[in-house]
Amino acid sequence: MAAPSISRKTIGFGVLFAVFVLLCLLVNPSEANWLWRFPPLLKDLPFIINDTVQNLLFEWMPIEVYDPTIDDYETKPLFREMTRAISSFLLFIIDVVREVMLGGVKTIVAFTDWNFINENPWLRWPALPWTVIAGWAIVLGYRLQGIGLAALAAFSTVYASVFGQWEPSMQTLSFVLVAAPVSVVLGLSLGIWAFRNKAVEATLNPLLNVAQTMPHYSYLVPVIVLFGVGDHAAAIATIIFATPPMVRLTLLGLKNVPADVVEAGIMNGCGRFQLLFRVLVPTAKRDVLIGVNQVVMQCLAMTVIASFIGAQGLGSNLLIALNSLKVGTGIEIGLCIVLIAVVLDRMSLAWAHKQTDYFADLSFFERHRLVIMLAAILVAGCLLAWAGSFIFEEGRNYLYVVPHNKGITTAPFWQAAVDWTWDTFFFTLKGFNEFLITQVLFPMRDLYLGMPVIATFVLMMGLAFLLDGLKSALIVGGFLLFIAFSEYWDRALITAYMASFSVMVAAVVGLVVGTLCAQNRLATRAVLLVCDFLQTFPSFIYLIPVIMLFGITDTSVIIASVVYALVPATRYTVEGLRSVPAVIQEAGTMSGVSRMQRLVQIEFPLAFPHIMLGLNQTVIFGLFMVIIGAFIGTTDLGQLILGAISDPRGTGIGLTLGLCVAFIGLAVDQIVRTWAERRKKELDLG
Repeated sequence: MAAPSISRKTIGFGVLFAVFVLLCLLVNPSEANWLWRFPPLLKDLPFIINDTVQNLLFEWMPIEVYDPTIDDYETKPLFREMTRAISSFLLFIIDVVREVMLGGVKTIVAFTDWNFINENPWLRWPALPWTVIAGWAIVLGYRLQGIGLAALAAFSTVYASVFGQWEPSMQTLSFVLVAAPVSVVLGLSLGIWAFRNKAVEATLNPLLNVAQTMPHYSYLVPVIVLFGVGDHAAAIATIIFATPPMVRLTLLGLKNVPADVVEAGIMNGCGRFQLLFRVLVPTAKRDVLIGVNQVVMQCLAMTVIASFIGAQGLGSNLLIALNSLKVGTGIEIGLCIVLIAVVLDRMSLAWAHKQTDYFADLSFFERHRLVIMLAAILVAGCLLAWAGSFIFEEGRNYLYVVPHNKGITTAPFWQAAVDWTWDTFFFTLKGFNEFLITQVLFPMRDLYLGMPVIATFVLMMGLAFLLDGLKSALIVGGFLLFIAFSEYWDRALITAYMASFSVMVAAVVGLVVGTLCAQNRLATRAVLLVCDFLQTFPSFIYLIPVIMLFGITDTSVIIASVVYALVPATRYTVEGLRSVPAVIQEAGTMSGVSRMQRLVQIEFPLAFPHIMLGLNQTVIFGLFMVIIGAFIGTTDLGQLILGAISDPRGTGIGLTLGLCVAFIGLAVDQIVRTWAERRKKELDLG
């Protein structure tokens, strides 16, 4: 029964491809031809969004507000006052956390005034010595996962201090310590609300899908208009970006709570509130804490992007270094960001997996050992800093806070390495760059731009229909229709061509590497460890080495996208092949098939749905990196989004372009994910 079905589907694909080619050949490429390009019926959407935002900010619900500078009441719009109040509160919290780490006077000024500070110049909030924070990180690492994580924390904190990056590192960390808890609380609340109310879940799901596929830059444009520029605006953009995974993992964890656990809670007399917070949430603790891990990583991923709208710290310094082509400095700062990301990732995951013994009979010292150790480190660090004030000259107490850029540096070495690479491999790199651009990328771009809009619709909707049915085809058509009716169809095709090339290369390489590594348990562990490490890198970091080698070209963006997208392609291939039941593998071997036959005829078909889910993630990763690549010069949607950041009326353009990018990703996601899930059910793979 299966053979005719497969045969009909194969014929369907053949007919679909033939119709697509005929449409590409026969449709006249004229802007007046609706089959070539749809009219931009949504071209006024950005202006409608701008007018709506302007109305909210300057006209909607005027209220009387007391202004102390003029000692009188002024009429101001309610929404603008709300956004400014949120901005002021967040900025105050960021300043407090930052000054706890680095010292300062802004917190004191908030409760007094600058005149009071000028009259009392000695009054200053002291910074925590870097040795204290380093010691705390080492102790926490040891308590969570042992000597390995403690050593990693030690290396990371010493690196940041020795290389003179302590101050910007703490600025970045203070930014994360404010944005991450807000994202966690917001995500946890929305996840619980969605769990308790199906209508809320149905409403949130499409919003979360769009939020998780919109490029980073798209969040910045409306935030600038609504909240201004600075650390507070960057924190708000980061919170919006980091909250969706927390919502999803909270909802997933609560849904996976076993029914007998819920029944036991009810039978013990728990009310709705008690059942939720004493039974459901504690039982879902692991998923919730993995959500916390994802929030932290998303916050760090935004560190460089957020610097476009005023976030201080490592991200802004990296941006300055890249703009100045100071590759050596950029590598040092980039490595510092990576180390912070890896440490926080490992700590949060260790916290998520750590088991608590609720029945242990511990003494007072054992129960409070961690607090006592942290207090002892605080005292010892302060004494060291005090002693350092006698050893080092004023302003350079290396036992207190190492001044920015006053540590050692390897920037000349890295710059010399780049220069040597250019001198040695210039003609090779230049030849490869020119070949890839002129013989591969440009012809592929022209091929995409030469596709009539009707042919693109037929191809994508046809694929969705053949793989998933009519509903999926209509959803994909709806996503494409929005892009086609905007002014950005050609830009979207350029984005699609760059993402397509990156995904194809990453998928092939990931499939080969993943298949080879999956054959050996040691190789599997090694490649998954590398994937874990690479996945903690903030996406902007991938641009540094390619800029070194290929300069500001499409090649740089493509290679960065391939490397970034390679992680999910490899991971899902390995996990898919390793998840094939051993019983089925043994049955195949006993049937007399060779190892290659078993791989091709048994393991690949069973692992294929999982591998296709990896392809789905590969598409999203590749698409994100292509958009981020606009920073080094592309002509796709990302370039327009980046330009909208500096446009005072760029809110509508930024959001419209962000939706275009999101809908490209969601169209592919709809086809791949729904087919993979259906196939897994057919194979009874759970």
